[in-house]
Amino acid sequence: MVETQIIRRGVTDGRVIAAMRKIPRHLFTEEVLRHQAYNDHPLPIGERQTISQPYIVAFMTEALKLKGDEKVLELGTGSGYQAAILADIAFSVYTIERISILAKRAKQTLQSLDYYNVFIKIGDGSEGWPAEAPFDCIIVTAAAPRVPNALKEQLKDGGRLVIPVGDSHTQELIRVTRIGHGFKTEKLLMCRFVPLIGKNGFNNNDY
Repeated sequence: MVETQIIRRGVTDGRVIAAMRKIPRHLFTEEVLRHQAYNDHPLPIGERQTISQPYIVAFMTEALKLKGDEKVLELGTGSGYQAAILADIAFSVYTIERISILAKRAKQTLQSLDYYNVFIKIGDGSEGWPAEAPFDCIIVTAAAPRVPNALKEQLKDGGRLVIPVGDSHTQELIRVTRIGHGFKTEKLLMCRFVPLIGKNGFNNNDY
């Protein structure tokens, strides 16, 4: 998986590559789908949610430019796989999941792998986690109609936010970097994610 799907497609960050090699992706998938865990596509994890394609996980993690001492916020815990990759590199990971059954399952999997630097909250991820802000990095694993101001304001100076933005048909992965009171926006690649449901995302009836 790492050689053919990640390195050959341009991911070069050694920390990301090492984490992708180390963490057993199949433990974050449903048992009946574990034979597909290392294939180049997303997989359903229940509750109409998915575990992202391995390349996208690696690409988004690399886009955060982690060095190892960061406090990271993840929105959309899902299976917990992306959180595990982040936790293997960063100092601490705060992750929010709106679906309680997924949050509980992810917590169990992460603890079974001794990732105790991951803190999970059940709630509306589109509002971020103000009580724990500011963050060095924020990663959003669901698509928003626009970049929420609430998330931008929870970045430290120099902090990076990586988020898919668009509608149900067309989405683009965006990186926002905070520079003082301003923000630099970069377009990274086209993508496809489940919707970010919440106050600063989509309404369940809109998507």
